[in-house]
Amino acid sequence: MTLTDEQVAFYHREGYLILPALLAEEAVGVVRDDINSIMDVIGLGTSKLRQSNEYLNGSSLDHFINDPDLLSVAEQLMGGPSTMYLPFTAVKSGNGGGQFHFHQDNQYTRFDGPGINLWCAFTPMTEENGCLKVVPRSHLEGTFPSEGSGDGDGHKKVTFEPTDFVSVLMNPGDCVAFSRLTVHGSGPNNSGENRVAYAVQFHRNDVNYSTDGGNTFQSLTEKPRWSTGPVEFITPPTGKLDGH
Repeated sequence: MTLTDEQVAFYHREGYLILPALLAEEAVGVVRDDINSIMDVIGLGTSKLRQSNEYLNGSSLDHFINDPDLLSVAEQLMGGPSTMYLPFTAVKSGNGGGQFHFHQDNQYTRFDGPGINLWCAFTPMTEENGCLKVVPRSHLEGTFPSEGSGDGDGHKKVTFEPTDFVSVLMNPGDCVAFSRLTVHGSGPNNSGENRVAYAVQFHRNDVNYSTDGGNTFQSLTEKPRWSTGPVEFITPPTGKLDGH
């Protein structure tokens, strides 16, 4: 997939880019089934997203995650050769599950260069079911100070409450690309159905990362932060995985 100059310019200016129908219609259902099968194993959280970066070898989800077109989009938007950083489920339970405060991914693991999230919808994304919300141009300000979310779950939030956000309404098969520095969040899923999405994050190959707030850095290419390959069977997570 080749992006237009206008799309690349919009991404760099605004910090996000909506990619309509990035997935073929016939692929959406089978990949959604794979995601739901993972949730059947790990359990669906009722208050926050319950996430897994595992996916079955040879599955439709495997083909989606490792599709060269997905990597190509990331490379075009970040301006150079890139590598998958972390894939993970992003499923919110119906009837009130899954609110996330506004934050930046870079407030967790700190990158010293470009990182991107390709966040794809497998059910409609609406205000009612807790669609993603992004703050345009917030990526231009660097990494903001953060504080605890107050929910007792270890998550972080920015120290201000954004009012100039955009609600990202999507159809199944649409994706939104956003920078690791873009402030984003989402409300609860107040519909009666689960909201099914999947995120695949990438980093440019020259990026280093820090897990101590920027005091020390190491190469993501030489020492990956997460395991990103397929597995032969899904296991319930034993530790915290928050997609950061």
